[in-house]
Amino acid sequence: MKKILFFCALCFNVQMCLADSAGFLGIDHKWSLDNSGIWSRDTQKAVEMGSAGLLVLGALYEGGDSKLGKTYWQAIDSMVSADVTATLAKSVFKRQRPIDGNNPNAFFNNPNDKSFPSGEVTHITAIVTPFILNYKDENPSIWGLAVLPAYVGMARLKSQAHWQTDVLAGLALGSGMGYLASNRSNPWSLNVMPSGVSIGFKKNFN
Repeated sequence: MKKILFFCALCFNVQMCLADSAGFLGIDHKWSLDNSGIWSRDTQKAVEMGSAGLLVLGALYEGGDSKLGKTYWQAIDSMVSADVTATLAKSVFKRQRPIDGNNPNAFFNNPNDKSFPSGEVTHITAIVTPFILNYKDENPSIWGLAVLPAYVGMARLKSQAHWQTDVLAGLALGSGMGYLASNRSNPWSLNVMPSGVSIGFKKNFN
């Protein structure tokens, strides 16, 4: 995941040259609002929901007997764990979103403030991490999946929904959950499913 972090850090540094920074790492500032084109909320939601949907369909189709199938189920473990953790963290930190003010240090105030960490960056990073870790040696092009977290992070910044440290925290949380899941030989999400699911729907078509 180093390439993801490097790409995002590069984007943040460029923006920092154009605006004053603040926050607990000194890098947080509000980006100019842009909800058009690929940065629109509809596109962001399509990536979020589409990635989850494709993940579940892929897992059910492949089952858990193959490397690819196991990776799908590991990614489900990672996604669910990351989503739950991010949701809990938001309720604890209660950070104000940029669009609701211009104070990146506004923590622990309004229970409706849920900026830290970025849930959507956490979500997509948790999904792609097991695939990258499991296939990076035999198929380096798998690193192309890193574009998805980078896109979501920038989109959330352009929507003024998150600060830079929200995005970095989402990257760290999602990649951490993905790392843990990819090292679990028996995905718990597969274990709680009916036994026939481990075979996968693919076997029914062969």
